[in-house]
Amino acid sequence: MHELTICQALLKQVETVTAEQRACGVERITLRIGPLAGVQPELLEQAFLTARGGTCAATAQLVIEHEALRVRCRECGAESAATVNNLVCARCGDWRTQLLSGDAMLLQSVELMLPDPEASHV
Repeated sequence: MHELTICQALLKQVETVTAEQRACGVERITLRIGPLAGVQPELLEQAFLTARGGTCAATAQLVIEHEALRVRCRECGAESAATVNNLVCARCGDWRTQLLSGDAMLLQSVELMLPDPEASHV
């Protein structure tokens, strides 16, 4: 299950951000995943629940946004939506298209828990 390995790498990246910002934890991690990214979102969510234990994101919520699959036609130049098994131009039907989006997994955002400045004055 390579989703667990992906989660572990993701959490290393999140821990780096957390340390750089001197945060005390992570509330939410948002990923954007395309249908051709080679990752199954459901398995990634399950792996995240296991991988986050003992990290700065131990109670964090994982939010997955789905990236649209888009192509540009090399024949007519149109940009259009496509589906996984049908990467043809929506305007002219040509099969010679260039993939514009839908094959990536991106760390969109990390919402951090910052220390309470009032707590240090007690």
